[in-house]
Amino acid sequence: MSDATLASTRAISTPVRLFLQARAWLDAVPYSVLALPLRFGVAWIFWNAAQVKLINWERTIQFFTDEYQVPILPPEIAAMMALAIEIACPILLVLGLFTRFAVIVLMAMTAVIQIFVYPEAWPTHLQWTAMMLVLLCRGAGVVSVDHLLWRWVRPKLGASAHSERRT
Repeated sequence: MSDATLASTRAISTPVRLFLQARAWLDAVPYSVLALPLRFGVAWIFWNAAQVKLINWERTIQFFTDEYQVPILPPEIAAMMALAIEIACPILLVLGLFTRFAVIVLMAMTAVIQIFVYPEAWPTHLQWTAMMLVLLCRGAGVVSVDHLLWRWVRPKLGASAHSERRT
């Protein structure tokens, strides 16, 4: 270590050095470690909503008739669509299978809920959307079926698969 480097290292105070070390450690956390709780968290939100619907289907239809009042769709169809989305998409997210597709579907559902059902719940919907945007932009991470599929498909695509980014 040169005298100049040693002098500059000594000039940094201990709290600043600790802050810089902590920042470097946090910057080194792999995306896949962050993607897992995002995937599971979003899945949990919608899976729980499906379970509530299944507990009492008649009450669910009543909610869709009286409270939710989704435009255009009859309450029975809206309830069935919501239930199908709330069961299928969380399973896809937990597996990390077709993650971006599942996220787009859940974001569309969140938009419908925000616009037509519970507009006053925007802080909650904003949190859901923030989690889903990360997954939409960065994918499921390496601990996912998506990653395994991409490793299998990419060589078959040849030159058209120029992106080396992991999904």
